[in-house]
Parts: sequence; C-alpha cells; structure tokens
Amino acid sequence: MGFRDLFSRFAGDDWGVHPDDHKRPAADRAVRVMPVPERLYLPLQQHLGAPARPVVLVGQRVRKGEVLAEAQGMVSAPIHAPTSGTVVAVSEITAPHPSGLTLPAIILEADGDDAWCELAGCADPFALDPAEIGRRVAAAGVVGLGGAAFPSAVKLGGAARAGVTTLVINGGECEPYLSCDDRLMRDRAADIVDGIRIMRHASGARVARVGIEDNKPEAIAAMRAAAGDDVEIRPVPARYPMGSEKQLIQVLTGIEVPADGRPADVGVVVHNVGTALAVRAAVREGRPLISRLLTVNGQCAADPGNVEVRLGTLAEAVIAFAGGLKGDGLGLARRVMGGPMMGMQIPHWRVPVVKGTSGLLALAGAEVADQEASPCIRCGSCVRACPMGLLPLEMSSRIRNAAYAEAIDFGLKDCIACGCCAYVCPSRIPLVQYFVHAKGELAAQDRTKLRNEATKKLAVQRQERLEREAREKAEAAARRKAEREAAAAAKAAAEAAAVNSEKQGESA
Repeated sequence: MGFRDLFSRFAGDDWGVHPDDHKRPAADRAVRVMPVPERLYLPLQQHLGAPARPVVLVGQRVRKGEVLAEAQGMVSAPIHAPTSGTVVAVSEITAPHPSGLTLPAIILEADGDDAWCELAGCADPFALDPAEIGRRVAAAGVVGLGGAAFPSAVKLGGAARAGVTTLVINGGECEPYLSCDDRLMRDRAADIVDGIRIMRHASGARVARVGIEDNKPEAIAAMRAAAGDDVEIRPVPARYPMGSEKQLIQVLTGIEVPADGRPADVGVVVHNVGTALAVRAAVREGRPLISRLLTVNGQCAADPGNVEVRLGTLAEAVIAFAGGLKGDGLGLARRVMGGPMMGMQIPHWRVPVVKGTSGLLALAGAEVADQEASPCIRCGSCVRACPMGLLPLEMSSRIRNAAYAEAIDFGLKDCIACGCCAYVCPSRIPLVQYFVHAKGELAAQDRTKLRNEATKKLAVQRQERLEREAREKAEAAARRKAEREAAAAAKAAAEAAAVNSEKQGESA
C-alpha cells in the first residue's frame, strides 16, 4: 500500500487545506550567512517552560558559546552568547509577540572577534550513555526548532523512560512561505541523518522515520542519499497541517494519538529536522544553540531567501541584510514572525530573532486578504477542514457566550490552532482567535483557582500555626506554674524540715 493510499485510509479527502505554498523562489536560492550585528538582544524566555536565570553581570566580558543564563526547573533551557563581547544591560525589550509587551533580556555588545569559549565534543556519541546525551543536549540549550521550542532533552529523556519504539522526524514544513527546513535537508542532509541516529540512540527508539512533503523533491533525494538503510525517508502528501505531530504520526505509522494523549503514549516521539542538526552539533562538537536558519519571504520582501542568523539579532537587521522591503515598505500590510498560518503578527521589526523563529514575512495587502467577518452560515466547511475532527462552529458559538466548559466538551483542548477552519470559512470568522482566547481564559481561571487554593492553604496553615503557638504558650505557662508550685512546695517542705530539726535540737 502506498503512502497516499495509507493517508486516504486514515483521513478523508477534505482533511486540512491546500493553500498556495509560496515557497519559491526563496527555497531555491543559496543560503546567506548574516554577519554578527553590533548588538544582540537575548530574551530569557525563548522556550516553553520556565525562563532562564541570568548568571552574568553588566559589564562582564563573555566569549562565544558561554552561558549567559541558566535553566530553571525541569522544563527550561539555558541561553548562550551568540558571539564574544560585553554584557551591556539586562533590561526589558519588546517581545516577539502580537501584544507588543516587554520581557527581560540580556543585551550583548559584540567585540568583533567572534571568539569561541572552550568546547567539549565527543567523537563517538554512540559510546555515550543515553542520559549523558540528554545532559549534553540540555546544556547546549537545544529546543524544538519547528516552532514549539520545547526543550529537546526533556523529550529525549521522556521517550527513553516511556519506552518509545519509533522516532519520527518532521521534515514536512507544511506552512506556506517557509523553506528553511527544505534548505537544511538539501544542504546538510548527512549531518541531519547523523543527528537522527544520535537521537534514536538517546531515546531508545528502534525505528527512525522522516516525513517530508512531496513538494520537496530535492530534499527527499538528498535525505535518501544520506540516510542509508537504517533511517527511513518517507514522502507524505503536501497538505496543511501535515507538520502537526499527531497528523504526521498517523500518516507515517498508522497509529492515532488519543485525545488528551501524547505521542509517547503510543510509543512515538517527534522531533524536527533542524533539531536533529542542533543535537548533532551539541553532542559531537559541544556547540550550543546560538544561531538558526530562517526564511525571509512575502511580496514586500525585496530578495526572498533563507538566512543563517545569530539569535538575538533584531528582525529589522535581518530584513535589511536580505535586501530590505520593496518600495521602502509602502505596501506592507502585515509583519509575521513564523508562518502565515500559525506564526505571530508582530507590531514592528524591532523584535529579536529567538530559537523558535522560522521565518520573517513581509506580507502585502493581497496576501493578507483582511475582510469583515459576517454571521456563520453553518456550511460545515470548518468541520471538514479540521485535521483533529472537531466542530469549530460549535466551539466558537459556546466561546462567544463564555461557555468555556461546553467548548471543552466539543474538544477545545484538542485544538492545535492550525488555522484551517478560519482559512476555509466563507464568513471570515476569526475562529482561531476565539480558541486562543478561550484557552487563555481557561488558563487564567486555572491560575486563579491555584492562587485561591494556595491562599486558602496558607490561611489554614496560619490558623494552625496560631493555634499551635497558643497551645504551646498555654502548655509553657502551665509548666511554669507547675514548676513554681513545685518549687514553692519544695521550699515549704524544706522550711518545715528545718523547723522540725530545730525543735528536735531544742528537745535534745
């Protein structure tokens, strides 16, 4: 059975959407390497989980690859210096987020030397214990480079403990406009395959399968030439959101991840091709994650292509290096960090590139197609397009009435915010915004509940402490009283004994 037949067996023909990919000419142009900018702005939160904690001081000189901020907690990742230079500030900068709010960051001024710190690699990673590989990956600050930015060492260690059997590598890159993974597979196929083998060893998986959308024939050919017999390269149909892990798992393995379940529950772990390359660099060379490949694209981009960029570089500098904007940006309708479907609209270009930045898109009005939303006509297009088999129209109607619990009953927590429903909606209803808003409200409610429970617990503990202190005071007072009474009784007895002794002496 071919994989197109397998795909048709497990998903209907209306599954997902088929937006124009807009990947060329950017995908076919050679990668450009951007010089180190004068200053780098490194947010402490570049990953899922707890933000990193600074371990450097203002004025301190650092070398390339040196730790600037260490991980906090089980799910976190350290931040390293992308070049050598001086820490000039630890302050707030604009977050790469639609809100335009600020977040703390380390600001590093480059010295121009780009001098590395001492690195400790390993010539034979397969001689290492899987746990040691995980430690090296964690120390290098490697996170998922497909967009989620989940710390990779946590997934590798979790996979080993869960006893996974299959390592799935996501080379789908289903988002329109983006082609950085495509270029990596074309240009660095051998290194990616080496990283896949290292991850397979670290996770304990027996099988490694790479899914690549069939609209990337050059990447498929390069990966097949590098893979050999022990890493399977599987073309998959070009369909958005094929890169979503649950969909890719189902197509490559025939296994469906249950609702509220994780891939590890069905013996699978998923990583991105860029992550495989970063894992190889971390283990073989001891190199931390300090740069990444990203796509500059969109009708307003003067010279679309893929650029190797140091983390912390401002987006405006990347755009300028890549040729700037056509007509000085007069036709610019939207700035997007990431892809057009799941990426984030940013308020301006003065935001830094972070570990999860896969692209910078300068979109014109014709590409955005903003329209006023109209009432739902109950056509069911969103239901047919949803890759998770949900009912977006029902969820959105509950959310508009703040009936979040009912929205959960319709599968809100299984929504992956891929945007397929909004893409096909003829009424142009911003369905994904509803779902993201609802998840935010539910998260806020959970935080409030936890805070209230913590406050209640503290109040109970305080009352118990006050009662214990009062009890201890009463017991101490009773002891002192008993001691005084005992002392008085002893004194009285002693005095009585003395009197008796005197009387006995007089009688004698």
